[in-house]
Amino acid sequence: MTMASIEKSRDYLFPYLSCRNISAPEDDRQSRKVYAGHAPSTSVLDLEDNENVREYLVDAKGKQKRTPTLVHQAIRKTLRDTPDQFSILNGGMVIVARGAVVDDKEKVIRLKHPSIINGSQTQGELRRYFEQANGTPDDVPSVKYELIVTDDDDLIAEISIARNFQNDVRAISIAGRRGQLDDLERAVRLAVPNAKLRKSETDLISDGEFLDTEKLIQVIFALLPAQILGQIDPQIEASNKVFTYSQKTRCLKLFQKIVEDGPGEVYDCCLDLAPIAWKLYEKWKSHQGFRGTRIRSIERDNGEIVEVPDGVIFPILAAHSAFVGRAKRGTWVINKPTEFSDNELIESAKQAYMDIAAHNPQTMGKSKACYSTLFRITNIYARLSARV
Repeated sequence: MTMASIEKSRDYLFPYLSCRNISAPEDDRQSRKVYAGHAPSTSVLDLEDNENVREYLVDAKGKQKRTPTLVHQAIRKTLRDTPDQFSILNGGMVIVARGAVVDDKEKVIRLKHPSIINGSQTQGELRRYFEQANGTPDDVPSVKYELIVTDDDDLIAEISIARNFQNDVRAISIAGRRGQLDDLERAVRLAVPNAKLRKSETDLISDGEFLDTEKLIQVIFALLPAQILGQIDPQIEASNKVFTYSQKTRCLKLFQKIVEDGPGEVYDCCLDLAPIAWKLYEKWKSHQGFRGTRIRSIERDNGEIVEVPDGVIFPILAAHSAFVGRAKRGTWVINKPTEFSDNELIESAKQAYMDIAAHNPQTMGKSKACYSTLFRITNIYARLSARV
C-alpha cells in the first residue's frame, strides 16, 4: 500500500444535512476553517475522540463502568421520549480535523484525521441508543456540529481543554489543591472506610475510586440544623433548602468559605454530619419503603427499589435536619424520636410529589413548598420529643 493510499484510508466521510462556513477573519489569516451545521447522528457514531480530554465516562477505557450522571440520564430521556427534539435540546459536538473537503453536491465532508474534542458523552449515548435498537431506531435524530479545521497540534490541545472547562470542576480542583477537603475526606471514612473524595478534574473520570465530593457537601448542607444555617447565612430558612439540590457550586463555595473563615462550630458540625449525611443519602436512594408508591420516576427492578431521584430525596434529607442536635460529648448527631416512622415521611413525600410537583422529581427538588411540607412533619415530632 502506498503512502497516498494509507493517508486516504484515514479520511472520514462525514455526511451532513447543512454546512455553513462561519470562519472569522482571524481564522482565514491563520489558514484555518470553521464550519457549523446539522448532520444525521449516524455521521458521528464512528468518529474518534482521541483528542478529547474526556472520553465517554460511562464506559471509560481501563476504568470501572461509571454510573450515568444526570447529563447522561437527560440525554437518554430525550432520545427515548422525544428524539425529534434532540437537535435543539442537546449542545451538539465540536469536531477537529487536520483537513476537510466539502462536497456540497453530495452533502458530505471528507475529513482528515478527525476527532471529537467536545461531545464524547453525546456520542456515547447515541451509540447506546442505536445499539438498543439493533442499529435501526425508528427515529434517527440530527445533531449539531461545529467543525474546526487546523493542522496546529498545540492549538487543537488548547481548544480541547477550553471547550471542556467547567466552573464546578475548577472549584473542586482549587479546593483540593488547597487541602480544604482533607478533613472532610477523613470524616466521611467513618461511613465509607478508605473513601477518597474527588479533588481534581482528573478524578472525574475515575468513578468507582472516588466519592462525589459535590454531592457529599450538598447532602451535608441539606442536613444542617437551623442554628448552624443561621451562622452561615441568616437568609437561609431551615424549611427551605432548595439550594442544596439545585446549586452544587454554591454549596461547594460556601463550604470553602467555612473552611477558611469558620465559624469553628459550623465547620465541626459539617465534619460530624458528613458520615451521617452520606449514609442517610445512600439509605434513601434505594429505600424499599417506596415500594407500592407508584412514583413513576423511581427506578425499579422486579419490584425492588433501585434508585430514587435526588429531587425526591433532598426534601426528605432536609426534613431530617429537625432531628439534628448535639450529643452529650458535644458532637453533632441525629436523634430520631422512637415514634417517628419513615413511612409517614414517604407518604408525605408521595403526596408532595403528586400534588405540588406534578409528578416531576426536578420540580420537587426545586420547590420550597415541598421542603416546607416535609419539614413541618419532622419538626412536630422533634418538638414533641423535646417536651418529654
